[in-house]
Amino acid sequence: MLNEERRRLICEILNRDGRVLVGDLAKHFRTSQVTIRKDLDILQAHGRIHRTHGGALPAREGALEDPTLREKEKLHRKEKLQIAAAAARMVREGQVVILDSGTTTTAIARALRKFENLTIITNAVNIAAELSGSSLEVILTGGTLRKNSFSLVGPIAEETLRRLNADILFLGVDGFDVHYGLSTPNLLEAKVNRAMMDVARVVVAACDSSKFGRRSLSLIAPLSAAHHVITDRGIPKSDLSVLRKTGIAVTLV
Repeated sequence: MLNEERRRLICEILNRDGRVLVGDLAKHFRTSQVTIRKDLDILQAHGRIHRTHGGALPAREGALEDPTLREKEKLHRKEKLQIAAAAARMVREGQVVILDSGTTTTAIARALRKFENLTIITNAVNIAAELSGSSLEVILTGGTLRKNSFSLVGPIAEETLRRLNADILFLGVDGFDVHYGLSTPNLLEAKVNRAMMDVARVVVAACDSSKFGRRSLSLIAPLSAAHHVITDRGIPKSDLSVLRKTGIAVTLV
């Protein structure tokens, strides 16, 4: 197989699976890990991938990148389902749970349908619709609709949240840089997220490992604002070490 053909196929696998590992690629292409590492280094030099310890992720999006919910739903589906199952195990009957907008929190909402006595506070119209046929009580914040994310933002959403209290918040993020904090591409979304964090007793960042090492336009909060992180085992080891040294609980799925 020609080098260029192998590198093209690596990009196809990466786009399909959301991440690649050196060992898996070496077995797949029946070549050495040294060759695969060289391929990944070349692909990164051309801006086609983002190199990580032991593998690669899709090329980093710009800080302003704000894909639609439908686009996000196609990515990392397996990891999001596993994260959702882990999140549901943290919840108890009778609690008040906040879910912000996003595909991971939508998966969590589906996992919470098995409960009989929960109150869900959300600014996501699609999550409210998802739970409309369940026995759960749903409080929608109100606000101005963001069509990309089906979320409600602005002063109405923020004021509603300030009048409420919750046991736990599951927060999805677009960027998770352990040295910078949690971030999102939209300024108004960040303000609503901060209001959610202010009224929740426990803040859980729920995101797949592709979000690590990324910074979006607007900072939501520093790392210290999160009590718990749920992510998959693709998280860079250096980031995992920082989280644990900071005293943040981590659940790997």
